[in-house]
Amino acid sequence: MRFLLVLLTLLGVCCSIPIAQAGSVMERVKARGVVRCGSVERPGLSNVGNHGHWVGLNVDICRAIATAVLKSPERIEYHEYESSKDFDAVRHQQDDVYFLTGSEINEQNLADKLIPGPTVFMESDGVLVPSDSAAHHVTDLAKKTICFYIGSTSERSLDAYFDKLHQDWFHQAFSEVGEMTDAYDVRRCPAMVGETTTLATMRLSSGRKRFSSRILPEPLTVFPVIAATGTQDGQWSAIVAWTIHTLISGERPETRWYAGGAGAMPITAPELGLDKEWQRRVLSTVGNYGNIFERNLGKKSPLQLDRGINANQLNGGLLLSPFLE
Repeated sequence: MRFLLVLLTLLGVCCSIPIAQAGSVMERVKARGVVRCGSVERPGLSNVGNHGHWVGLNVDICRAIATAVLKSPERIEYHEYESSKDFDAVRHQQDDVYFLTGSEINEQNLADKLIPGPTVFMESDGVLVPSDSAAHHVTDLAKKTICFYIGSTSERSLDAYFDKLHQDWFHQAFSEVGEMTDAYDVRRCPAMVGETTTLATMRLSSGRKRFSSRILPEPLTVFPVIAATGTQDGQWSAIVAWTIHTLISGERPETRWYAGGAGAMPITAPELGLDKEWQRRVLSTVGNYGNIFERNLGKKSPLQLDRGINANQLNGGLLLSPFLE
């Protein structure tokens, strides 16, 4: 009986190995016919547009991955992670690409479920003030009232910023974002803190008092949004990473000394299941990172954000991907 139990166990292990190997993410994506991506909703990165479709920089990166492996940018599904239950899609590897911040990974205990990939966007906490405010820099708000949403990281960002300057600020806390926005609209809040992409959206509304607003130039803190993949498939993680690197390095211009565009970092990798033209197809279909940023967050979008730290390293920003040196 003991021998029989050992034999059955060994048979079970042997049978399970080919099954695990056969179920690669690439095979799953091709069988399903779509790439599944997800994230927390952020203006300009991932939000539902006017026609009920998901739009934004993260969404376009998901479309680029679909273009690389399925040869069509339309073959995607995008999901929002709003509650802890929504993050089960990450825990159970139900999606293929996850756009997450460090805090989201930590709060949801996802570190053992993910391979952290390239940075796709540098988000920041900032401060919004009326255009006619006397404050032109964050330091001008020392000993002034600043409104923030309870539970966000913005209060800690402000405390850290002013502590470094050995100065104080007056805390005005709100338990609902709508309440805080209403208080700002009627000038009960001389300044409001939040993620820069969210503040850029709030800046579009003139409020009840019909006044315009501006975001102060200094970020309180800067943190990356990364493209993560599940731990079970290194091949898929490589495909996602090289696609994002292609978007970033593809912004490099052609010069006498360096190749640009798809030639800046040519990836010939049939072992990954990518054909010879995949990089040129991605860049011609979705555009490079600069194109994606401009239409979702930059001057061609309602948010009107400068590239700033999200510019390519060539132009003084923080984004840098491998290229042929």
